[in-house]
Amino acid sequence: MPATDLWPDLLGCLDLSGTAPGVFTGRNQQLSYHRLFGGQLLAQFARAASLACPGKDLKSLHALFPRAGQSGEPVRYEVECHHAGSTFATLVIVARQAAGVIATAAVSMHAAEDGPVHQDVLPVTSVPEEKYRVGLDLIPWETRCTADLDAPGTGPPELELWMRVPPADPELAPALTAYATDLTLIGTALRPLEKVSQRDSGTAFTSAVTSHTVWFHRPFAADGWLLLRQHSPLLAHGRCFGRGDVLTEDGSLVASYAQEALLRFRP
Repeated sequence: MPATDLWPDLLGCLDLSGTAPGVFTGRNQQLSYHRLFGGQLLAQFARAASLACPGKDLKSLHALFPRAGQSGEPVRYEVECHHAGSTFATLVIVARQAAGVIATAAVSMHAAEDGPVHQDVLPVTSVPEEKYRVGLDLIPWETRCTADLDAPGTGPPELELWMRVPPADPELAPALTAYATDLTLIGTALRPLEKVSQRDSGTAFTSAVTSHTVWFHRPFAADGWLLLRQHSPLLAHGRCFGRGDVLTEDGSLVASYAQEALLRFRP
C-alpha cells in the first residue's frame, strides 16, 4: 500500500463497531503480508477500552500475543469489566479470530484527578533537522531520527525517534501512540550486533513480540512532536527486552512502555 494511504487505512481500523454490549469488531490494515502487526492490536485494544469505559482515561495496557493474527479476518474484541468505581476501572479484553485467541490485554482506566506534579527525566534534545527525516514501514506520519536501524554497523542499544502525527481526534492519541511503540524496540536491541539489523528479519533471524505494556501518565495531543526515547538493556536466551518513554517537545513525560520479544537467530 502506498504510504499516503496508510493513514486513512489506520484510522479506519480504529473505528471499531459495537456488535453487542462489551463486544467490538475491528478491521485490519491492508498490508502486503498476512500476519497482523502487533501495533494494530495495541491500538484497537486502546480503542475498545475507551469505548467500553467512557469517562475515564487509559492508564495502562498490558498485552500478550499467544498466536499470530491473520489479516484476512476481522478481529473480535470481547471486553470484561472486573471493576468500575468512581475513579478507577479494570478491564480484561480478549481478541479473537476463528483460530482462537490471538491476543489478550489487561487494562486499567482512571478518571483525572488533581494533585502535585513532579517528574525526573533527562531533558529532551531539539527535534532533528529535516535532513534526518526517515521513512519507517507501517508508520504513516512524519518521523525523524539521527540513527539508522537498517544499517549493519554497530551502536549502543538506544534510540531517539521523533514523530508527528497528522491532525486527528484527540481521543485517538493513546491508540496512535501505542501503535508507534511497537515498531522499533527489536531493532534497537539489535544495534550492538555486527552485520545484522532489523532489515534482516526473516533471513538472519526470526522475531515476534510476546508481550507489550504501555503506561499513560497524563493527557496529551499526538499531533505535536513526540519523542520516543528507548533502550534495550538485554538480549539473551532467544529473547530481547526493551523499554522507552514518550515525551513532548517541551519535555513532559506522557507515557512509558516496555516490550519482550522472541529473537531467534538462524544457524
